[in-house]
Amino acid sequence: MDGGFQLNALDPRSLSDLQRLSREQPDSPETLRAAAKQFEALFLQMALKAMRQATPQNGLFDNEHTRTYQSLLDQQLALQLAHSRNNGMSDVLFRQLGGLNGKSGGSAIDALETGGSASGGTGLDGLDLAVAAQTAKAAASLERQGLLPATETAGDDPVGALIAQLQAARGSARAAVGGTSAVAASAAVEEGGGTAPSGKEAFVREIWPHAQAVSRETGIPARFIVAHAALETGWGEKILHHADGRSSYNLFNIKAGSAWQGETVSRTVKEYAGGTSYSEQARFRSYGSYTEAFRDYARLLSDSPRYAGVLGQTDAAGFARGLQQAGYATDPRYAAKLAGVIGGSTLKSALAA
Repeated sequence: MDGGFQLNALDPRSLSDLQRLSREQPDSPETLRAAAKQFEALFLQMALKAMRQATPQNGLFDNEHTRTYQSLLDQQLALQLAHSRNNGMSDVLFRQLGGLNGKSGGSAIDALETGGSASGGTGLDGLDLAVAAQTAKAAASLERQGLLPATETAGDDPVGALIAQLQAARGSARAAVGGTSAVAASAAVEEGGGTAPSGKEAFVREIWPHAQAVSRETGIPARFIVAHAALETGWGEKILHHADGRSSYNLFNIKAGSAWQGETVSRTVKEYAGGTSYSEQARFRSYGSYTEAFRDYARLLSDSPRYAGVLGQTDAAGFARGLQQAGYATDPRYAAKLAGVIGGSTLKSALAA
C-alpha cells in the first residue's frame, strides 16, 4: 500500500482516497508516487486487455462469464503489478510531474519508448517484452486522447492534475464489468442509472458536433445518434483497433461488404439466428477519422432503401425499432437496449454536463 491507499481495482473509493491524501499531504512525494502508481496500473490494464484480445477467444470454456471474471482479474492484477514491481512507468510519471523537483526531458511516451526511468536505468525492466510493447501502445493511445498528464499542465498541483486524468481515463472502464460485448456493457451502465462518469461526458463532447452534422442530413436527433455510437462501442471504450494499435474510428460497427474498398479490421462477433446465438469472424470498415465514420454512417442510412423508415424518426422507440427491423443488428433485444440508452440517465447527464 502507498500512504494508506487500498489495492482494490474495483473499489469506488480508491480515487477518493487519493484525493484525500492530496488534500492532507499536498507536498508529499509519497502522495504523488501513489497517484503515479495508479496511472501505471491503468496502462498495465490496457496492455493486458490488448494481449487478451490477441489470443483465441473460442476455447471450450470461453464464454461471457469467464471473460467477465478474467477482466476483473486483469484489473486487480494490473494494480498489484504496479505497486509490487519496479516497472519504471510510475517513475517516469513521478519525475514528469515534478516529483522530488525532477525535471522532465521530454514526454512520458519518449521516456517509455527509449526505456528511460527516473533512476537512469531501463524503464521497463520488470516487464516482459510483450507487455512492454502493448504498454507503449496504450500510452500512445492515451496521449493522443489527451489523457496523459503533461508537465506544462500539471501546474502547482501535480497530484490533482493526475487524479483528474485518472478520473477521465477510468470513467467508463467499469461499464465492461457487466459483459464483454459493447452492447452488454452499455446496457449494464444504463440499468445502473446514476450520473455519467467524466469519461462518458468526454466521449459525448467529442462526437456531439459530428452527430449534429448527421442530424441535419438525416433528420434524426443528434442524441439518438450519440446513443447509437455509445451502445455500439461501450461509450467509446470498445472501438475496434488494428493489430498495430491504430483505431478504426468505426463508432457504429459497420461491417465491410464486398463493395467496401477501404481498410478493414476483423474480430469475432456474436450473432443471432432462430433464437440462438453463434460466433463468427467478421470484417468491419476502418476510417481515418471520426468525421469519415459519421459521413459513412449518414450515407448508409440515407442511401439504403431499407433504412427509409429510420430517416427523420424523432421517436426513440421508433428509431431503435426501425434499425432492428432493417437488419442493423441480429440481437433480438437490440431495439430495447438502444431505446434504453437514449432514455437513460447516463446520456442525459452527459448531455447536460
